[in-house]
Amino acid sequence: MNLKNRDFLKLLDYTPEEIRYLLDLAKKFKKMKKEGIAHRYLEGKNIVLLFEKTSTRTRCAFEVAGYDLGANVTYLDPGSSQMGKKESIEDTAKVLCRMYDGIEYRGFSQEIVETLAKNSDVPVFNGLTDEFHPTQMLADIMTLEENFDTSKGKKLVFMGDCRNNVAHSLMVVCSKLGMNFVACGPRELWPKEELVDTCRKINEETNGSVLLTEDIDTAVSGAHAIYTDVWVSMGEEDSVWKKRIELLNKYQVNMDIMNKADSNAIFLHCLPSFHDLKTTIGLEIYEKFGLKEMEVTDEVFNSSKSKVMDEAENRMHTIKAVLYATMGDNIE
Repeated sequence: MNLKNRDFLKLLDYTPEEIRYLLDLAKKFKKMKKEGIAHRYLEGKNIVLLFEKTSTRTRCAFEVAGYDLGANVTYLDPGSSQMGKKESIEDTAKVLCRMYDGIEYRGFSQEIVETLAKNSDVPVFNGLTDEFHPTQMLADIMTLEENFDTSKGKKLVFMGDCRNNVAHSLMVVCSKLGMNFVACGPRELWPKEELVDTCRKINEETNGSVLLTEDIDTAVSGAHAIYTDVWVSMGEEDSVWKKRIELLNKYQVNMDIMNKADSNAIFLHCLPSFHDLKTTIGLEIYEKFGLKEMEVTDEVFNSSKSKVMDEAENRMHTIKAVLYATMGDNIE
């Protein structure tokens, strides 16, 4: 499997076999990390991180993954680059690819990361856009597979705003790997119809499935993983909170929902999560709407069923796999 010089923009661009290769490579890197085995396979390479949206896990995962592999990493926050302001996205890509061996972008439109890739001679990585979040998906599936023998045939349920980038990307990766994906939420927040049709065509080859439903009991029955995300995504106006809470309050993941799933079901969340009042936004929501917990209860978040911290760590191992597979000189 040779993925050298490939962009990593969305998982629709990758075959099931290529996704499987990246997952297996990530597991190998995790084992090496735990055993203290050096793996500086990108010695002398340089990676730049372009962030138009802030992040904890994505930034730290890319930086530590790069450093562990021996690469040098430059971080550019929204105020440290002229991209889109005084310099076009096209020109930014053409300049950076002459200095760096890989370019990561985290921000808004998928069109931006696609434009960077079209104008770059080095691999471009999608750290998150409004449409897709592919590096998160690898970590999610890796975590699922650490708790079950395989991902194939497993049922994963996304609860909440099913048209956001995480829900869209989960539907794609589940379809690619022959899993049974369920989007559970109000009909007006269901995934884009065009993407649903694309995933169902993929399922014809992989024996996976896609189900959209408003019924919680139907969704979670026999589920192996229950996944949720914040009800208002980055970049959305604060004014949408009231309506979103009204729509999604009954889809909050609580222990009753977890107990209706498979007895070994796990809880997943891409983070950050509003499960208590220990954040400024959490306190603001409580003061405005009286909610102490939002998309998931604190009981579930801190239960033995919750694998969110394993999932967060796995961002580093899976990103390391992507960097090595696309930039390394000795592809295994």
